[in-house]
Amino acid sequence: LESSLLTQPWASVRFGESTFLAKVCFRDTGYILLISDLSSVWYESADVEAVGQRSKELNKRLTVHTSSFLNHLCNLMCLLLAGQPGATTTFSCHRSASGLRLHVKSELSGLPFYWDFHCCPAPLEMVFRQLVRPLIQMNLVLQCQVQELISLLLQKDAEIEDYRESGATLSRDRLRTEPFQEETFRQNFMAK
Repeated sequence: LESSLLTQPWASVRFGESTFLAKVCFRDTGYILLISDLSSVWYESADVEAVGQRSKELNKRLTVHTSSFLNHLCNLMCLLLAGQPGATTTFSCHRSASGLRLHVKSELSGLPFYWDFHCCPAPLEMVFRQLVRPLIQMNLVLQCQVQELISLLLQKDAEIEDYRESGATLSRDRLRTEPFQEETFRQNFMAK
């Protein structure tokens, strides 16, 4: 499950006054949830047996197969991560010294449905694999893209200057641009 979680995008979610980044992966075998407030990272991984046991404890009136619970949870979490939690669904979050509990209240087959994600602090290796390494890699990719774009702008400026020296003029004056100044661009970017 954790390797599948790596391909899932992070999404910003709000519970009350707190904002988190979260991602989740559901499979027939269970789920894994990773959630962070950017100072701590918590996770929960639950297999089918754990889901079945917890669903019996929290939803005594519901008698559906564990796969239905997983499917319903998956739908609720996908809507939350897409920024569109259902009208009949509420989420609340409670932090403690031992971890984070995400409480879900919804409906399933017309009956109340409750779920608690019991998240504990994520191991450093998981934080590195799921958060730090992808962020560093994306930063490197973006730096390469910026360098390529700067190079293209400088080439275009050289091409335009060559046209000017050959006597070419603009047919529309509003298209005129100033030559690209890399150092000025970097200073303005850092100031913003």
